[in-house]
Amino acid sequence: MANPGERVTNVASNDDNLIVELADGRSISVPLAWYPRLLHASQDDRDNWEVAGAGFGIHWPAIDEDLSVEGLLRGAPAPRVRVVSS
Repeated sequence: MANPGERVTNVASNDDNLIVELADGRSISVPLAWYPRLLHASQDDRDNWEVAGAGFGIHWPAIDEDLSVEGLLRGAPAPRVRVVSS
């Protein structure tokens, strides 16, 4: 069961990092390189986020990206997409 203190209160980013602030006072900073959709999005699109999953997730509507606090706390980068050529 998720800890209520792990709810998202704020999200910020710069050219290199995603910073997520939690209700319990912690901040999680992860490399944007872990999340290619965020890395290649404009700053305006990264700034346009919504709380999702009852507060335990983040959604970016312009780029259709979703991250969970649980995954961020585990240090889980986005799954790599395999491209199959024909």
